[in-house]
Amino acid sequence: MALGINLFRNLRFTIFIYYFLSVALFLGALHYFLTLIIVENIFFLALVFLSLVAISGIFIASLGVDPLEEYVINLQNLSKETLHELNLPISTITTNTYMLKKNIMNEKDLKRLNRIETACTMLQQRYNELDYMIKKQTLQELKEKFSLDGLIRSRVDFLQGIYPHINFNLNLQKSELYSDKIGLSKVIDNIIDNGVKYSPNANIIDIKLFQNTLQIQDYGCGMDEIELLQIFDNYYQSNKNMQGFGIGLSMVKRFCDMQNIQLSFKSQPNHGTTVLLKFKEM
Repeated sequence: MALGINLFRNLRFTIFIYYFLSVALFLGALHYFLTLIIVENIFFLALVFLSLVAISGIFIASLGVDPLEEYVINLQNLSKETLHELNLPISTITTNTYMLKKNIMNEKDLKRLNRIETACTMLQQRYNELDYMIKKQTLQELKEKFSLDGLIRSRVDFLQGIYPHINFNLNLQKSELYSDKIGLSKVIDNIIDNGVKYSPNANIIDIKLFQNTLQIQDYGCGMDEIELLQIFDNYYQSNKNMQGFGIGLSMVKRFCDMQNIQLSFKSQPNHGTTVLLKFKEM
């Protein structure tokens, strides 16, 4: 972090010095040619100065962008190398946990192993998300054909380990979708996670997939019309006591807009919230 701060501080100072000296030099040269030498061909003089300004601009742009480009490339390479190194311990933990569960009968030990397995699954999830973010930055095509109902079931299985007290009622039609699978996984996780967090006195989440529409319904505190108008604002939280940063639904809205998914909310105070994702291409 300190290296990055020093890099940008030195970069700003260097660009300022070069820009200041360039402008001072151009003004001095212009004064010299117009008052001392008295150049009559003003058009030729303007052309020369415009050329010099263009060259100076290119140099300033290179001076500002090149170090930043090198910094970003190094950061991307470090992220890729770190991801590659994380994959091995995650796979090792997963494999050994699976082998240990075969030979352990003690209920307490099995619960401990299940917690280790859940933690490892969460690490794998973070690994997948980091890999996804790197690919998004390099503008790679991330769309693929997949089973939407299968994806929903896998996300619910994952979240069931985090929220064992929640009853997830699934009613899913078999559907296939061509879209960004990892991005949609994050959207589904975020919506269900919000439903759980804002349902402290309810333990039911209904999830339906029908007629090209995914419906996720909770029975929590709900929202009024004013809150519904603000839910997509960055850092907005209807309940300030909840954990998080209030950026989840803005990310959900941004993803749905990019993927041509129609997103809508239905909510009433003390009656819960229903989120609808309508897919145009199934």
